[in-house]
Amino acid sequence: MQEQTITIAEKTIPLTRVHTLVIGSGAAGLNAAVQLRANGVEDALIISEGLDKGTSINTGSDKQTYYKLSLCGADADAPEVMAETYFAGGSMHGDLALVEASLSARAFIHLVNLGVPFPRDAYGQFVGYKTDHDPRQRATSIGPYTSREMCRALIRRVRELDIPVREGRTVVQLLTVEGDGDKRAIGALALDAGENLEAYLAENVIFAVGGPGGLYKTSVYPEVHTGAIGLALLAGAKAQSLPESQYGLASIKFRWNVSGTYMQVIPRFISTEADGVSDAREFMPDYFDSVGEMNSMVFLKGYQWPFDSRKVAGGSSIVDILVYIETVLKGRRVFLDFRANPADFSFEALSDEARTYLTRSEALLETPIARLQKMNPGAIQLYLDHGIDVTQEPLEIAVCAQHNNGGLAGNLWWESVNVKHLFPLGEVNGSHGLYRPGGSALNSGQVAGFRAAEYIANRYQAWTVDETAAMPIIEQAVSDLLASLSQTAAALDWQAERLEFQTRMSRAGAHIRSIAELRKAVPEAWAQYRRVAQGVDPANLTESLRNRQLCFAHAVYLRALLFALESGVGSRGSSIVVDSDGIAIHEKLGDAWRIVPEDESYRECVLETVAAPDGAVTNRWVLRRPLPKPDSWFETAWAKFRKGEIYR
Repeated sequence: MQEQTITIAEKTIPLTRVHTLVIGSGAAGLNAAVQLRANGVEDALIISEGLDKGTSINTGSDKQTYYKLSLCGADADAPEVMAETYFAGGSMHGDLALVEASLSARAFIHLVNLGVPFPRDAYGQFVGYKTDHDPRQRATSIGPYTSREMCRALIRRVRELDIPVREGRTVVQLLTVEGDGDKRAIGALALDAGENLEAYLAENVIFAVGGPGGLYKTSVYPEVHTGAIGLALLAGAKAQSLPESQYGLASIKFRWNVSGTYMQVIPRFISTEADGVSDAREFMPDYFDSVGEMNSMVFLKGYQWPFDSRKVAGGSSIVDILVYIETVLKGRRVFLDFRANPADFSFEALSDEARTYLTRSEALLETPIARLQKMNPGAIQLYLDHGIDVTQEPLEIAVCAQHNNGGLAGNLWWESVNVKHLFPLGEVNGSHGLYRPGGSALNSGQVAGFRAAEYIANRYQAWTVDETAAMPIIEQAVSDLLASLSQTAAALDWQAERLEFQTRMSRAGAHIRSIAELRKAVPEAWAQYRRVAQGVDPANLTESLRNRQLCFAHAVYLRALLFALESGVGSRGSSIVVDSDGIAIHEKLGDAWRIVPEDESYRECVLETVAAPDGAVTNRWVLRRPLPKPDSWFETAWAKFRKGEIYR
């Protein structure tokens, strides 16, 4: 790593020259840095807003899942079998499915060796359980904070290896250069904690900035995480499957999924006026034929937490819709009350599944809080740790954005398909399509670090950046940025601007979608972006520049959503498309809640999106790549490996 300064527009700026720049310090970015060192790449630098920032270290769930190859008992499993599970979810490329399955055991054991305490039995078997979209027992967990403990273990390893980390950095632009018809990444511009501009020149850029948490008003992403996919979209990086996000019920004072036992203890759902007190009442009984049916659906939300278009008619996702009606359409607030049972509650009226579960859990107790204390006392303590006592007060909830299955398009080595030397890792990489097994995102992020590091070590070790061409690009980028920051005539309130696009995304681009709403939202989004791109909030340059890439990203997402709906994809995954000419989903909901059925032929396709800074967006459906059937004959495979042919 080399340090120097450059002077541009009479301003002196530090320039760091590093072989591989790692942007982001979540579980994916940290592992990438560790694997770079393991593969002999010594010159790497992590820049990050903070090791305590981001989703990985600040999020979890009732029992946060890590998805892996089966490593217990007689349940026969293999990479190809696991890849078939991924592929069956729809709209996922087969080669990516096979890679994520093939490296699953290696990535998992690496975490075990770093000290992450995944449970095992007396014989050393790593026990598992079934998660959503999982036909086997591949899931494992260490409790609510699985990803946090992964990060802590990886941070310890980064420090042991003395890999440099610069915290307090917010990347504001990716730098690219074009030549011979190809585009490649060459670095980034960032602001430090004092809002001073820095430049980084790099042979490779690992882009591990997480999901689009800052795009939504109702979000379970931690508040300290906003995401930065907009930087790559502005740089022209191709994206895929952007419409395929996951949504579900979550608390909003402290952002946390209310899955698992939070639902299985069957709390009381209450709705109030905007003050949180007036006109408190149970609202869901109006929509069910019996209290037993209602409570059984609530119980099922523990197993079926993500909103699922297949479960709105006669299924548990009707609960999410009813919460949405109260909070968004009626402007009320919804709370879970664990202190008392729903009105007319009885165990006898529950479904056999719910009653059997509570019986076997020895939780046939008087109140939801008593049942929660019996089955999962840590779930109560978790909220106490964040100043919320669910034994004394109700818990406010909403339907929130939780994960983006889509993101940037990478190849089977996790390199961007159209920007060379750029490696999007973790949630910002859109490897998963329509449905994914619960916990597979954690596996994917770890696998990505192995893949990118191995490829860089074997193909991109030499320094090939043409600095004669690169320096004018850096100088022009810095000049343009400084010029835009000096514009005071278009001073903007960054908080008001962010609330505007977040509200638009939660209204038009979340789990309830319509062509009419999106046709209204798309031009509004681009109008706002043009405004945000021309002005700043002088009191906060960092958040102003963050708004630029977030606002651009939300406009691109909305355009991709509209394209998908106009293509006729219909209701699928974690979203429904409402249309008065559609299919009724509930006899007690009006025509406004008819939905367009899914066209399942699109499961064989992947939606690709490329945007330009001027707002031109190109969307197209491509056939997904099939599951590979490689020749696994040892002698030939060994020869290809020795010759380095696997990296071509």
